[in-house]
Amino acid sequence: MKPQYVVKTNSGTVVKDPPIASLLFNDTRLAPVWGIIRVFLGIAWLQAGLHKLEDPAWTVTGEALKGFWVASIPKSGFVWYGGFLQSLVDSGSYTWFAKLIVAGELLVGIALILGAFVGIAALFGGFMNWNFIMAGSASVNGLYFFAAVLLILAWKTAGHYGLDRYLLPRLGTPWKNDEPEVKTAPAATPAGLSPTKA
Repeated sequence: MKPQYVVKTNSGTVVKDPPIASLLFNDTRLAPVWGIIRVFLGIAWLQAGLHKLEDPAWTVTGEALKGFWVASIPKSGFVWYGGFLQSLVDSGSYTWFAKLIVAGELLVGIALILGAFVGIAALFGGFMNWNFIMAGSASVNGLYFFAAVLLILAWKTAGHYGLDRYLLPRLGTPWKNDEPEVKTAPAATPAGLSPTKA
């Protein structure tokens, strides 16, 4: 098993991951499991984005999003969120926000399928799921939100069989060689000779 990751706090204490967390989220032996979850979620986001991309009510007028928001205002379980949606409807924000949602769904789907910056893609996907849930649209959003949270936790290994295997090391994380650095002693000077300065 891979060594546990540790964090040194300001007080000098060391906090280690529990063995189960280290196994689940840091061990590349589970990368195939995370890869399956990642691709499944990516396909779902890509399909949702492609479906909206073909619909002018999403990509041209934004009327589909306006209808969703108007229907969601009374269903929202939080007054502040319903007020937020009402302010978006009143300002006509659905015309540009619908395009942003379509682009977001497509980009999250593509990134997850390719395994590129999985943690960041899952964060944006989970944020979209959270907003759909807050608007009163349960559907599969709860399940997808849970999967996104797991992928965020497993960001170090979820993209191991994907582009992250090549992208993240270029950024310096997380797959570094954990071998201790070997320091060599300076060469000894033969007895009776003094080192010369160049």
